[in-house]
Amino acid sequence: MCGITLGDYIRMRRLTLAAQEIMNTDKKIIDIALDYGYDSPESFTRAFSKFHGVTPTEVRNGAAITAFSKLSVKLILSGGNLMNYRIEKKDAFKVVCKRKQVEKPGSDVAATDIREFWAECGQNGSMAKIMKYMPKNSAFGGLLGICFTSSLADNHFPYGIGFEYEGQENVDSELDIIEIPAHTFAVFTCKGKMPEAFVETYKKICSEFFPQSDKYEYAHGVELEVYPSDKIDDPDYTCEIWIAVNEK
Repeated sequence: MCGITLGDYIRMRRLTLAAQEIMNTDKKIIDIALDYGYDSPESFTRAFSKFHGVTPTEVRNGAAITAFSKLSVKLILSGGNLMNYRIEKKDAFKVVCKRKQVEKPGSDVAATDIREFWAECGQNGSMAKIMKYMPKNSAFGGLLGICFTSSLADNHFPYGIGFEYEGQENVDSELDIIEIPAHTFAVFTCKGKMPEAFVETYKKICSEFFPQSDKYEYAHGVELEVYPSDKIDDPDYTCEIWIAVNEK
């Protein structure tokens, strides 16, 4: 967990405490060496000099030392939160969407990339083109943000904004038609102002739902964000997060 071995931790703590005793007491250096597990003054001086960069005698004469802090164990309780979710099984379906490569899922860079992509689509006219394909009978009930995590490569993946595709002809060349395979989805309700509520819900999904679930595990397939309206500043705004899962 700390990037060092237990033996290195013990050695560095002993040398830290030994140096503090040399600085703050009149105890003989040879006695301090024996107290901290060294059989001879020579072996103690070699180890001490390598760690601190100065000899024990130089420290007694006022030289600076290196301190390696003590590890402490803290008990952190997690969980105990209510999470609304359901399981949905979906046959394969197609989406029509605008896509862009973004940073790997879950990273701060990915969140920034995706927010900027939504803003870009609103400003350059792409959103108006996407809205032309709003289905009459949506199975999801809103505009989709689509993480194509099955296509993750080099820490990037395609992110799309669009709708279920209903077979319209002459689709705008700026948009793609993508088939999403059949999946089982865990569907989570997200309530609150965006994007803060989304970030908090997604964090709970990753840190609580999947680690504690006895039945489902994350599937590298697709993640869907379902936005029923554009009133994302409403503190009572409700959307959904669909994440492809496998049964354990």
